[in-house]
Amino acid sequence: MSRGDTMTAPERAFVEDLNPNHIARHQFEQVIPYIRELAESPGLTEWLFEPEQSVNVTLPIRMDDGHIEVFYGYRVLNSAVRGPGKGGIRFHPQVSEDEVRALAAWMTLKCALVDIPFGGAKGGVQVDPRKISQHEKASITRRFIAALGSNIGPYTDIPAPDVYTDAQTMAWIFDTYSMMHPGQNNRPVVTGKPLDLGGSLGRPTATAQGALFVTERFLHLGGRPDLPSLEGATVAIQGFGNAGRNAAILFEKAGATIVAVSDTKGGIFDPNGLDVARVEEHKDRTASVVELDGTKALAPLEVLEVPCDILIPAALENQITAANADRINAKVLVEAANGPTTPAADAVLAAKGIPVLPDILANAGGVVVSYYEWVQNIEDQQWDEEEV
Repeated sequence: MSRGDTMTAPERAFVEDLNPNHIARHQFEQVIPYIRELAESPGLTEWLFEPEQSVNVTLPIRMDDGHIEVFYGYRVLNSAVRGPGKGGIRFHPQVSEDEVRALAAWMTLKCALVDIPFGGAKGGVQVDPRKISQHEKASITRRFIAALGSNIGPYTDIPAPDVYTDAQTMAWIFDTYSMMHPGQNNRPVVTGKPLDLGGSLGRPTATAQGALFVTERFLHLGGRPDLPSLEGATVAIQGFGNAGRNAAILFEKAGATIVAVSDTKGGIFDPNGLDVARVEEHKDRTASVVELDGTKALAPLEVLEVPCDILIPAALENQITAANADRINAKVLVEAANGPTTPAADAVLAAKGIPVLPDILANAGGVVVSYYEWVQNIEDQQWDEEEV
């Protein structure tokens, strides 16, 4: 037995590399022995993993009080082999070039897996959106798009919403790009737009809807014999943004019982089940799910350790690591977030017999409907929600 097999969780956590770009490379390297062309040509692997283009920009912004603050933005095109780059833009204080590179690589795999004609891309701005005004957020968005210039475009690299960005952010992107490129159909330059600007019906719930479809299919195929369906299954969800909130709504409608949810301030737990509509109302009123009457308070990461049938991490990457994987008490893990489980944690979960529905499949609903929106924009169509 190797030393790694006998390490305690704190020891494993101490040696674990949590750099997202290193994790993505490790995942690429794991599949090399199974693909003859890659095994015979190391240069091909390097070409597939290394980004085709990486753009770093500095964004000086005049804040509402008049002072100038500098923000840093990144856009990475991992691959355009299958088509234009596709991937969201996130606003978060932890955004880094390494993170964006990893997310772009995962987007390449995701688009290939669901067989849509896009390559992988990703972008982000290092900013805490909770500490800026709507006007400041608009200024940062517009300056970022202006700085990217021709590095994005309807047939080259197409942004979409991600962490702390939404349809309004996409509207600012569309408007800014259109001012820079007048006299042409610019609607396909960005997806996740408001409906009146060419957005698609079904896009806001697409990521969560895809996670639901994948989970239902997995259970129907007998992936977990002791959990034949979602009816009566208990579900814990980390994150109550777009993906997490809609997952709570949709899984509850499918017959599951939501026992725990969380956001950046903490979590809540009720073994008898949360009323999702009541949680939504509380979140909208107080800006957090915490302190809802009749629920037990949880620390932000504690929601991952709640005993449940299905655990849905729907926040950021590196949430389930060597440090806490031993304490996961779910029967199935559904990755609605990108990269929430580290390779070391994957190994622990496999040893515990907990199947993981990977992010590149479980959360691919968003990019699939983004593709549909892109097609509708190019063809000047508006599909009804049932068709989507």
